[in-house]
Amino acid sequence: MWTYEKRLQYPVNIKTPNASTAKFIITQFGGPDGELAASQRYLSQRYVMPYNEVKGILTDIGTEELAHMEIICAIVHQLTRNLTIEEIKASGFDTYFVDHTVGLWPQAASGTPFSATVFQSKGDPITDLHEDMAAEQKARTTYDNILRMIKDPDVIDPIRFLREREIVHFQRFGETKRAISSNKKAYKSSGYL
Repeated sequence: MWTYEKRLQYPVNIKTPNASTAKFIITQFGGPDGELAASQRYLSQRYVMPYNEVKGILTDIGTEELAHMEIICAIVHQLTRNLTIEEIKASGFDTYFVDHTVGLWPQAASGTPFSATVFQSKGDPITDLHEDMAAEQKARTTYDNILRMIKDPDVIDPIRFLREREIVHFQRFGETKRAISSNKKAYKSSGYL
């Protein structure tokens, strides 16, 4: 089904580790509006969509969200590599370090572990597409907040790329929702109206 290219969708090359920054960027891995939740949301919802084209859009975007999760993990990894214990303690990364060293583990910036409760799959295409549009806006807002907090151009560059993709996904879901809504006969025959 998928072809995996062994390279990131967008390059990450962070020269200066910074565990303080990693502490909040990790939320886009396992937080409530992060890439893991998005990938699982879309890849789960695709099965009830009434048209193959819509299933394809959810598959495409869900797969891309997996690629975005890889980018976030690369950012967090590069921000935490080769740190001394003193740097880890000084940055406040010590509480994470105790449980995970510098391994990647999905959690929110608050430290709350990833949970499937942060996404929905209702089984109604219009409801699910509204959920998807809202999820993309929440992720964009999270990226906006991250951009307000960082100064390192090596981190800002891939975060901006990810933010832009949230906008594109929002637009695609909106187009998809309108296409389903406009074809009420096919939508009704699928059992949703």
